[in-house]
Amino acid sequence: MKAILIEKPDDAPKGPQTVREGQITTADLPEGEVLVDVAYTTLNYKDALAITGASPVVRSFPMVPGIDFAGVVRESADPAWKPGDKVILNGWGVGEKHWGGLAEQARVKGDWLVPLPEGLSARQAMAIGTAGYTAMLCVMALERHGITPASGEIVVTGAAGGVGSVAVALLAKAGYNVAAVTGRASEAEFLKGLGAASIVDRAELTEPGRPLGKERWAAGIDVAGSHVLANVIAQTKYRGVVAACGLAAGMDLPSSVAPFILRGVTLAGVDSVMCPIEDRREAWSRLAKELDLAKLEALMTELPFDQVIETAPKFLKGEVRGRVVVPVAPDLA
Repeated sequence: MKAILIEKPDDAPKGPQTVREGQITTADLPEGEVLVDVAYTTLNYKDALAITGASPVVRSFPMVPGIDFAGVVRESADPAWKPGDKVILNGWGVGEKHWGGLAEQARVKGDWLVPLPEGLSARQAMAIGTAGYTAMLCVMALERHGITPASGEIVVTGAAGGVGSVAVALLAKAGYNVAAVTGRASEAEFLKGLGAASIVDRAELTEPGRPLGKERWAAGIDVAGSHVLANVIAQTKYRGVVAACGLAAGMDLPSSVAPFILRGVTLAGVDSVMCPIEDRREAWSRLAKELDLAKLEALMTELPFDQVIETAPKFLKGEVRGRVVVPVAPDLA
């Protein structure tokens, strides 16, 4: 069966990696209680880092990337799952330490799976994918800290990307006033179509800023880190909340304690990889009910399997809009 393979020669473990579309067998797959036939997978920012080698995402070689997938259980030694069950996987180190979804089959631990929610197809689930699931976790984090539509404007950075676009759509449908940050002026109409009330030029947030700026937003969802996150925090209103889930602009945070001790701002970290199963199930259940599935098509681009490797670098250049869905065996869905 076909798979994307990231490899390094055994005699040069510190040398450059290679990436190719190759063939594997079921016997090659790593250990796990559940064998899944993959119907759809996706191409995410983290997958792009793994495929390009731009960041040391991959922990062992050879590796099949793909941090999420939706498919059908073929075999199961876990009593929680039986053949024919439709399932989703996000995170758990899949595509980094354990072979992932960019293959026709995946063998994983049963505890890593969640059921495909009623009302969602496998294709729609991957149009949402890890990015959309992370966006919902961010919305849940804001809610748990008391943010409501009445709180005021919510800023979303990287709004044209995978996490950001779903976050804009979710917040807008829930009645929030959303300010969408993008560095691509051409995406303004796309973002307004998702429900953004205003567009913010990313350049306003990328340069070093003051420890405390003018109060602009009641809350924020940030995928960037570095100066972008620091400026969002500095411009968040009294007792506001910022959910941080990404590092597209860098891993550093050149901020100060001022927003936290003078305005009571909360910085809420959001991790989707090792997130507890209860939150995963809640996030996916809510996505099936609360995301405007009609808008999901506008967020999604289908990418043939044989174009995955050549497309990965475009993520790192900020040239990808929304969600990228990769059909593997769509007839299964």
